[in-house]
Amino acid sequence: MAYILKTLNSWFWWENIWMPINCTWADFVDHDGLVFPKPHQLYATIPYAFVLLIIRFFSERYVAIPLAKALGIKNVRRVKPQPNPVLESYFRECSRHPSQSEIQGLAKKCNCTVHLVEKWFRRRRNLEIPTVLRKFQEAFWRFSFYLTSSIVGFLFLYDKPWFYDIWQTWVGYPFQTLLPSQYWYYMAEIGFYWSLLFTLGIDNKRKDFMAHVVHHLAAIGLMSGSWCGNYVRLGTLVIFVHDTADFWLEAAKMFNYARWEKTCNMLFIIFSIAFFITRIILFPFWILRATLYQPTYYSTTPVIAYFLFNGMLLILQGLHLYWGYLIFKILKRFVFLKGETSLCLPAEEKEGSGRALHPHWLGF
Repeated sequence: MAYILKTLNSWFWWENIWMPINCTWADFVDHDGLVFPKPHQLYATIPYAFVLLIIRFFSERYVAIPLAKALGIKNVRRVKPQPNPVLESYFRECSRHPSQSEIQGLAKKCNCTVHLVEKWFRRRRNLEIPTVLRKFQEAFWRFSFYLTSSIVGFLFLYDKPWFYDIWQTWVGYPFQTLLPSQYWYYMAEIGFYWSLLFTLGIDNKRKDFMAHVVHHLAAIGLMSGSWCGNYVRLGTLVIFVHDTADFWLEAAKMFNYARWEKTCNMLFIIFSIAFFITRIILFPFWILRATLYQPTYYSTTPVIAYFLFNGMLLILQGLHLYWGYLIFKILKRFVFLKGETSLCLPAEEKEGSGRALHPHWLGF
């Protein structure tokens, strides 16, 4: 087993996968003032994730809750059903929405009325639905992180030549020194996605649960891979392009939960504009151009990482086009109905309905 692991490790870190020809890992030892990203530094993202979870706990409790109350969102306390092992077992293992005949059978088995069984299942289903306040807290945390990341990312990048001239991302590659700002930018972003993975089980349950798992793992893998290959300059640009649109969506969600319809509509329109500029224009014609086309000027023999990373970035662009299509449909409906409909729908749960009422874009 040890030999197999050692062989796999040597294959994974084979130089031809990660770096140009005639370069070895020995060339990436810090020297002459040059500092390079090191794979073992990625272990630090795990404790950073727990630091972010602590920050999230205090921000949700001491900032998000008072803000939600100021916006008129109340903390709805749901009535718990009476403990009943038979009904609880049926709820978990069989069905959350039993038929009328099943309810009658359960009523006989529990020696109670059909009305009480129906009431028990209704209350038990409601416990599974996150409250509007809880949704607001999660949206507030993501909004806070994306907004902070966008501001800090701009401060880190605005004076860098590659922020204005994309060709500069490849000048001197792969011997580009790692800046402290790049280190912290990467650590915070990867740590954030680790923290989202750690809380998927306790956050609001979504129908696209597995899609979120895949998305977070892909984001971590893409950022970690770019770190190991020292594609840090391009990596920071990719992060910045994505975060600058996301906080507008989270802000729209927050005001949707507060039922501030006009504010929510305005924020969603701003988000749509930011999304199309950053992900439909800048990402393919700026970022992808730098990753697909420009490396051929610096190396005639692309490494394996060139195809791996560009493959993932192209898949990401495909998702951008799909999400852009959905956003366009929402905006088109809103415009052609001349404002008679809202981009936002009430986010409050209807007691006994078994599901939350919200627009499709809330899942983005």
